[in-house]
Formats: sequence, structure tokens, C-alpha cells
Amino acid sequence: MAIKENKFYEGGPHIGDLIINVLLGFTVICLPLTVAAVVRALWLRYLITDRRVSITSGWMGRERTDIIYKDIVKIVKMPRGIGIWGDIVITLKNRTRLELRAIPNFREVSEYIAEKAAQKTDKSKEAITA
Repeated sequence: MAIKENKFYEGGPHIGDLIINVLLGFTVICLPLTVAAVVRALWLRYLITDRRVSITSGWMGRERTDIIYKDIVKIVKMPRGIGIWGDIVITLKNRTRLELRAIPNFREVSEYIAEKAAQKTDKSKEAITA
């Protein structure tokens, strides 16, 4: 019997990340950034629920990483694309960092993750966010 999860966000990176990097790709120097943006747009998917954060990535979307909220120690958000989208870096108890790149509505997503982590770890939301 599967446990029901309520989805908060499901999708890929913001389309603006791809557009800007494709435009930058016309310069030879930024070509690696363009390739990375295309790969992210094709195979990177995020699923944020009330129970976990799941990231599907890698070549052809074959790698999956799941984290539960009680393992989250710190969350840092960084705006990109004039603040329309942004990156979220989640630090876990074992000191590993998980980066969510080009998240649409990153402020709301970051707040949601911090709120759920605070509930599971008995810390304040302010202690988790930086």
C-alpha cells in the first residue's frame, strides 16, 4: 500500500535558464554552459512533496536522489535570472550538499522546504535558512 504524498512542486528547471544559456552559446567561450543548460532542460526533474525532495538527473534521467526533511540542516537560496528563478543548496546532516539549479519560484520552494524541515527537526525555520 503506497503512502499518499502531496506534491508542492513537480517539474524541471526554469525555461529562462535554457534561453539565456542558448543565447550565450553563440560565443564560443560559453558553449559548455549552453550544453549543460540543454542537458538540464532535457533530463533534470524535481519533485518536492510533503515527505521528501526527489531529484532525477544524469544522462537520460537515470540517477535519482531522495532526501527526507529530517536530514536537512541548512538551506541557502541564490537568485538567478534577475530573480525570476534561482538555485537552492541544501546541506544534509552528513555535510553533503545537494544543489537544485534553476528552480522556478525558488523563494516559495525554499520556504516550503525550510518549513517542512523545521517541523521534522524541531528547529526554527530561521535556524535552517541562511
